[in-house]
Amino acid sequence: MSVSAVPPTGEVAKIAAGYGFTGAALELGALLWDGACHPDAPIRVPLAVLNRHGLVAGATGTGKTKTLQLIAEQLSAHGVPVFLADIKGDVSGISAPGEDGEKVRGRAAQVGQEWAAKGFPCEFYGLGGTGPGIPVRATVTRFGPVLLSKVLQLNRTQEQSLGLIFHYADAKGLELVDLKDLRAVVAFLVSATGKAELKAIGGLSTVTAGVILRALTAFEQEGTGGFFGEPEFDTAAFLRTAEDGRGVVSVLELPAVQDRPRLFSTFLMWMLADLFHDLPEVGDVEKPKLVFFFDEAHLLFDGASKAFLESITRTVRLIRSKGVGVFFVTQTPKDVPGDVLGQLGNRVQHALRAFTPEDATALKATVRTFPRSAYDLEEVLTGLGTGEAVITVLSETGAPTPVAATRLRAPESLMGPVAGSAVEAAVKGSALYGRYAEAVDRESAYERLTAADRVEASGERAPEPAEPAEPAEPSEPSGSSGSGSGAPAEDRSLAEQVVGSGVFTSLARSIGTQLGREISRSLFGTARRRRR
Repeated sequence: MSVSAVPPTGEVAKIAAGYGFTGAALELGALLWDGACHPDAPIRVPLAVLNRHGLVAGATGTGKTKTLQLIAEQLSAHGVPVFLADIKGDVSGISAPGEDGEKVRGRAAQVGQEWAAKGFPCEFYGLGGTGPGIPVRATVTRFGPVLLSKVLQLNRTQEQSLGLIFHYADAKGLELVDLKDLRAVVAFLVSATGKAELKAIGGLSTVTAGVILRALTAFEQEGTGGFFGEPEFDTAAFLRTAEDGRGVVSVLELPAVQDRPRLFSTFLMWMLADLFHDLPEVGDVEKPKLVFFFDEAHLLFDGASKAFLESITRTVRLIRSKGVGVFFVTQTPKDVPGDVLGQLGNRVQHALRAFTPEDATALKATVRTFPRSAYDLEEVLTGLGTGEAVITVLSETGAPTPVAATRLRAPESLMGPVAGSAVEAAVKGSALYGRYAEAVDRESAYERLTAADRVEASGERAPEPAEPAEPAEPSEPSGSSGSGSGAPAEDRSLAEQVVGSGVFTSLARSIGTQLGREISRSLFGTARRRRR
């Protein structure tokens, strides 16, 4: 394909005019038209519309990861924090300067890019301490029943039943910090002593509770229990900028759990929901507060319940006004439900293949999602090379730009992974490492129910009342418990209340009056973070 040095005219000039923004914008590449690349017709996206969300799609090997890297670099340079999920372990290179070479110089010349090797400020994270990265954990309570149902692959009825169990634990003051806490509550409810409580919940059968218990046990046996617990990660860390004003790129390293896609995709949704809960409304802003790239998005929607899909749709619709942009990354637009796809204003579509009848159908469906254009999009989309894409974004006025086949710029950071030793050094040198490195196992539902069961069985006198433990703060990983600032001083321990009542099946009544509280829940049933 040739490079045109002729100033844009005709259709090229018309398309180029649609990308002539006056405000700050990210440079994506140069227009492709009729077999030629036009470096004088740059294709850009306004910085101010990146909270209107987007989609990066294309077949495997067409350059989606490099597109994410290109966009993330420029966002960071503009002072916008970025979150990236590194599924295959090849995004860590964004932290190091790129390598000059003939291919890079050739691409830069074709698109009119002044390429310079640069690295960008990064933090590396890992789910529950698996693989390299600062451990990211969530408590079961804050994760909520809807997201957990997705992870456990529960059906709609079982999801509703799990919601009742969470409601019960919330109301009775049984804190669900890790999976053994939830398992203990479910086991109590299906036990002989918990039958009365199970019946009182209403709508929860013994059979369904047993299914949930088995699903929890199987899930723990897969070695995933470490993802839930304390200290719980504060997602506000994703909103930071470096000392030089550039946005910090948060890279979640997922190669160690890439064989559990349902788990990591749901955890990404928890992070987004947690941000939604905590961020204030800001309306339209000059630049986003965060751009969140949701890789392998089809895994999130596959087999999702109606409630789950409704929550995703609502999150995407509302989080824009909090200054957060969400980009879904997947193979074809049909992987994303229509209600969500309709809210994605910026589109980067890499090549699609049409080797089978199903591929051809997907290709036609993709073409129908674009505005009308002068291109034969079916032909263009199957003929794009690696690092080329069909693009349409929102203009500064909110109108869609003309569809533009584009040769994309080369990332300025390393296009490949950095050495594992470099990631490890960055992790251990992070200010966050000391706050989250060590897991904390404090007293919660499991310990309270176990203690109550032991006291009831032995007939011993209950221990002296203990103040309820505060959730472990990230800055205090030692796990020492403090006094509950919101609880009355006369609160009794669960064991004493049970023994005092003389009947174990009156568990809920005996603890409900003192410790019972309903945790405020929002999207996905996730609990709101308690701030000090």
